[in-house]
Amino acid sequence: MSNKRYNTLNNEFKRIFGGKVMKLSVDGGFTCPNRDGTKGSRGCIFCGEEGSGEFAGSRQIPIKEQLEQQKDLLSKKWNSDQYIIYFQNFTNTYGTIDRLRSLYYEALELEGVVGIAIATRPDCLDEEVIELLTDINKKTFLWVELGLQSIHEKTEKFIRRGYPLSLYDKAIDELKRNNIRAVTHLIIGFPNESKDEIIQSVKHVAKTNTWGIKLHSLYIQRDTDLYNYYIKNPFSIMTMDEYIDITIESLERIPKSMVVHRITGDGKKDLLIEPTWSLNKLKVLTSIDKELKIRDTFQGKLFDT
Repeated sequence: MSNKRYNTLNNEFKRIFGGKVMKLSVDGGFTCPNRDGTKGSRGCIFCGEEGSGEFAGSRQIPIKEQLEQQKDLLSKKWNSDQYIIYFQNFTNTYGTIDRLRSLYYEALELEGVVGIAIATRPDCLDEEVIELLTDINKKTFLWVELGLQSIHEKTEKFIRRGYPLSLYDKAIDELKRNNIRAVTHLIIGFPNESKDEIIQSVKHVAKTNTWGIKLHSLYIQRDTDLYNYYIKNPFSIMTMDEYIDITIESLERIPKSMVVHRITGDGKKDLLIEPTWSLNKLKVLTSIDKELKIRDTFQGKLFDT
């Protein structure tokens, strides 16, 4: 685990590719069944007009141009000639199979691309999509991200996720059956979820043995229905210390082999209302590292197979 007490994505990249790999986020121009009227019209309660890809490229320009822009932007911060293309905004398997194939393979044509990551929903992984992903997986390093957020039905209803836990479980099984890596998103800090309930979600994901996991605090951003709800129904916002405590307990309960893609996130500064402490990402990360050492604990310490 290098100098960390958890298995970071950066560490996994170094192990697999021998060095730093930059992740280039692009917008493929997708929508979502939770927005186009199929499942709903407003999306998940925390989702803004730009989806979850506030830091991705602009859908107004071609994929190759987005990639070049992202490459130039990130090269000022990181020195690498290896790239993962990340289709981030909205539901990136929600389209015709021909369009999906064209977009994915266009992205893979960029020099230095070593893999592709695709954010989607469990209800948008039909047989044709799985076949396409299986084919791509044979040619490059692929993972698929699923936004579960919580295993609890009351939270699923509150956030308007639009699919049951059983569908997530089925999607994970199907991806594993085809040797496709899966990454699961969980959000910490929903109103009316206790610490025990949050840990229950973590334990469920741990036992699915998903390849990777993403954790971050609940964001309240100005352009979302969650913001409107919060104004009318104020609820307690998790403090940074509370978040660190739950994150560490979560890390303890996932397998040592699971790749931790994220343990905090990047809210958009001009839209973020709460929690404001999340804007200091470096402080959150270093505080988690420090607390892990103080507690003399590590990822997988309490994982129960």
